[in-house]
Amino acid sequence: MTLKELKKGMSASVTGIEGEGALRRRLIDMGLTPGTYITAVSTAPLGDPIKIRLRGYELSLRAEDAARIHISVSGSVK
Repeated sequence: MTLKELKKGMSASVTGIEGEGALRRRLIDMGLTPGTYITAVSTAPLGDPIKIRLRGYELSLRAEDAARIHISVSGSVK
């Protein structure tokens, strides 16, 4: 499953990031490393961007970039 598919309120942990080069490095630099716990906060009306919470801050990602981040779902947040 990818981060792009994560629904609002659901939580997951990062299992890997596709690709190489500058985009992969940028995602890792933003804290999206394997094992990082994330929660989906919201999605814009047209599905882009996606807002997530990780490591004590909120981050907005383009849907195209979120599709490169593989996750393992762990449940939902209420």
